[in-house]
Amino acid sequence: MQKKDDKALKGKALQVAVLRFIAREEPLGATLSAFPQLDRVKLRRALERAANLLEGGPGAEEPEAPPAYLRLRLYSDGAARGNPGPAGAGAVLVEPSGQVVDKLGKFLGHQTNNYAEYMGLLLGLKRARELGVSEVEVFADSELMIRQLSGRYQVKSPSLRTLYVETLGLLNEFERVKLMHVPREMNRAADEMSNRAIDERM
Repeated sequence: MQKKDDKALKGKALQVAVLRFIAREEPLGATLSAFPQLDRVKLRRALERAANLLEGGPGAEEPEAPPAYLRLRLYSDGAARGNPGPAGAGAVLVEPSGQVVDKLGKFLGHQTNNYAEYMGLLLGLKRARELGVSEVEVFADSELMIRQLSGRYQVKSPSLRTLYVETLGLLNEFERVKLMHVPREMNRAADEMSNRAIDERM
């Protein structure tokens, strides 16, 4: 009897791990196409709730809201093949300990690389606000975007100006913000998400 119970627990743990992996890593594009009333955030929350219920067994309470984080690191990036060309935005939210909280990607259609860079940052900032983040450290390999947001460069492009204003507004909603320009090799996870967004039309 004990062996059966142990086997059942191991099977349940695997199912929980699979659900959480799908919620964190999969683009979920086919499911979102089949159920247009859902968005990626709602779908990922549903998978997390299913994992929590499975983990807790019958009668487990469903969490009312995702956990709030005091501080997160936000890695953002954008890609455009052709510049302008098929473009994607990517963002990865990480706890200070290094634990990945969420990975995001969004296909942008035909856009420039600078447009995609701003959209990647906006994607991550909006998700951070949903998670109740108070302090955010932004890491991006776009020197232009970081210097514009820091006030060192002017924004001359009309198409970027709108995104710039929206981004500043979001940044002002956080209690503390740090903007950092990093080399591309330190931003690989966000770069991967922006390219996946193009490849998979996320």
